[in-house]
Amino acid sequence: MGLVGILVGLAVLMWLSFRGWSVLVLAPIGALIAAAFGVQPLLSHWTITFMNSAAGFIAQFFPLFLLGAVFGKLMDDSGGVAAIARFMTATLGPKRAILAVVFAGAFVTYGGVSLFVAFFVLVPMGQALFRAGNIPNRLLPAAVMLGTSTFTMSALPGSPAIQNAIPMPFFGTTPLAAPGLGIIAAIVMLGFGLWWLGRAEARARRAGEGFGPTPMGAERVADSPETRGAATIASEFDPAEIREGKDAIDPPSPLVAATPLIVVVATNLLMSIVVLPRLDLERIAHLRFEPEAVGAVSGVWSVLVALTFGIVVLVALNHRRLRSFRASVDAGANASVLPVLSVASLVGFGAVVAAMPAFDVVREWVLGIGGGPLVSLALATNILAALTGSASGGLTIALDALGSTYLQIAAAIGMDPSLLHRVAVIGAGTLDSLPHNGAVVTLLAVCGCTHKESYFHLAMVAIVGAIVALGVVILLGNQFGSF
Repeated sequence: MGLVGILVGLAVLMWLSFRGWSVLVLAPIGALIAAAFGVQPLLSHWTITFMNSAAGFIAQFFPLFLLGAVFGKLMDDSGGVAAIARFMTATLGPKRAILAVVFAGAFVTYGGVSLFVAFFVLVPMGQALFRAGNIPNRLLPAAVMLGTSTFTMSALPGSPAIQNAIPMPFFGTTPLAAPGLGIIAAIVMLGFGLWWLGRAEARARRAGEGFGPTPMGAERVADSPETRGAATIASEFDPAEIREGKDAIDPPSPLVAATPLIVVVATNLLMSIVVLPRLDLERIAHLRFEPEAVGAVSGVWSVLVALTFGIVVLVALNHRRLRSFRASVDAGANASVLPVLSVASLVGFGAVVAAMPAFDVVREWVLGIGGGPLVSLALATNILAALTGSASGGLTIALDALGSTYLQIAAAIGMDPSLLHRVAVIGAGTLDSLPHNGAVVTLLAVCGCTHKESYFHLAMVAIVGAIVALGVVILLGNQFGSF
């Protein structure tokens, strides 16, 4: 009955979240269902197991959610994201509209801009470019998703995405984990996605299909309760805050707009390669903190420092353009709260499920999958990301339940934990893009497209391309180890 309870709890979570219910309510309900079927103490699991795990996630990662959302909002209100998007579209032009949208999305998200900030800026510009190039609007969601939510989120080393940070406390790694394999995976994802979209564009031109009717604007999407509920488990930015603050009247030049992003990337690399390896973590721990606690969070420090420096540089370069600085900061801070609580609730749900005696059956099944630990880890993160509709939520649940076990296996066979890190992140970024995923739902709404019109192409670039890259990384990792 315990295993049935786990499945019923998951089913309730999936079904009602897809229908727009808040995960803040659904996660504890699903956890209590699993505990009830397992004949476990309900209040103890809710107030201790669930809440301790959720609080631990917030303690580790809320600073990243906070700084990431503030940085994204300041980039938006300063006009920086729009300036970069305009530069890309002007440089590549309507004939390379898909490439322009992909590169613009990749540049801003790899530089630390929140996913939904990028959506609300890139889509209107992408539609103008697609209209000028007479490319079907139904292909725009796939182009935006390829640039913002694939290789820059899970593959490129040094990515400030929350998904790339989550494995660090579990494996003692840095954002640069397995950089060679990450770059190869990014090339595979980007190459496959551009090939597929180019093929789709050529087929549309042969059929005489153009941009199509002008879609409804994205103005009401940010205010939609259904969209907001789905979106908050897919990114660190609550779309309800996107309209707060004031836009810049005089947008920055492309160089000024790009400088904070470059600072974030450069500082992240410098911290990971030079600063963190030279820190005396034992001395820091002896001051007051537990050595294990310091080691677990030290990998997150590089991203925090990078985002902090990025914010400082952004404000210094754009203080006159930020017409309501306090409102922008407040909006960014507020935008981080609901997402971190939503993902933390999913983590609490996973902790209760993992505490059920029946979960031993699941654990044994996962660890018994053929192909070695990389294959089973990839499948575990894939399945949980698919079930929760959240790469960050599924990844944290998987590592909470199985991370220490995989670390022990890696130590026993001499495997570099960096390889586990990269496989886990790429694995979480595949089946998370199923139709109920918050990013998918929001992006389609912003583009004025339906699942029927656009989801197939979006799934090809976001799921199939990522699975191909994951397979390549596992093959190379098993053959050559981490590099």
